[in-house]
Amino acid sequence: MPGRALIEQRPWLLASLAAGISFYFIKDSQLPGLYQIAWKGAGVALLAVWAFMRHPSTEARQIGLVMIFGALGDMLIEVSQTAGAGAFLLGHLVAMRLYLRNWRPNITFSQRLLASLVVPVSVFVAVICSPPAQHAATAIYAFFVGAMAASAWTSRFPRYRTGIGAMMFLASDLLIFGRFGPLANSPIPGLLIWPLYYFGQLLICIGVVETVRTRPTPQS
Repeated sequence: MPGRALIEQRPWLLASLAAGISFYFIKDSQLPGLYQIAWKGAGVALLAVWAFMRHPSTEARQIGLVMIFGALGDMLIEVSQTAGAGAFLLGHLVAMRLYLRNWRPNITFSQRLLASLVVPVSVFVAVICSPPAQHAATAIYAFFVGAMAASAWTSRFPRYRTGIGAMMFLASDLLIFGRFGPLANSPIPGLLIWPLYYFGQLLICIGVVETVRTRPTPQS
């Protein structure tokens, strides 16, 4: 698509990219906290607006709602980890419902194997990296983010967009857990958590919305 057409047809997507990419460069700056919180939430919030504007289908509205919960999680987690995790968890539940209602009919053995391993591996990594007092909470959250990624991988939405995006989201969360464990002194989490998360959400949203734009889907 030519650049002018992209600007004319997808201004919200371009605005999201601008907010999401620029936040990476200001997140460790001296910008006052409230401005950083708003900036952090803007990238994914604008994806929600794009999803609602791009297509009127139930699926587009549902993935837009997932993005809203993601944006709330981005901002709330700066104030309360529990509140932020709760917002993300609600988003995972909405996403899982969407993916499971759009189950891919033909799944290969390797694809089923990967999907079946995602949840237990996620829970295991989360537990071994978290303090003992937080094992239960992190295991529950890791179960749902892993289940979200597995259901996205086995949905009919494109694996190289929605599927990979969900796995990137999961990898970002696993790096957050790793920051409290074996990666406590590593620069890797700080470098990768935000790009994996934001571009994961971007791929998830685009994969769902562009699929329903080009192919009829069952309405609920």
